Amino acid sequence: MLYPIRCFTCGALLGDKFAEFEKKVKAGEDAAKVLDLLGIKRYCCRRMLLSSVDISEETLPYYEAIWKRHIEYSSEG
Repeated sequence: MLYPIRCFTCGALLGDKFAEFEKKVKAGEDAAKVLDLLGIKRYCCRRMLLSSVDISEETLPYYEAIWKRHIEYSSEG
């Protein structure tokens, strides 16, 4: 998974906090309280962690479909 290393807006380091943030949120804790606990106060940094998603699982089927279509077309001709 690719997650933000630094905030795009202010440049603050976030990469070292992401694993703990994700673990606690998946355990059921409130995201706002976890961000406060980690000391992330700026709203730009909070946005970076709240809006980061793992898109690799979502995009993988598209690449697989493209590869299958490539194989079909190359075997026809």
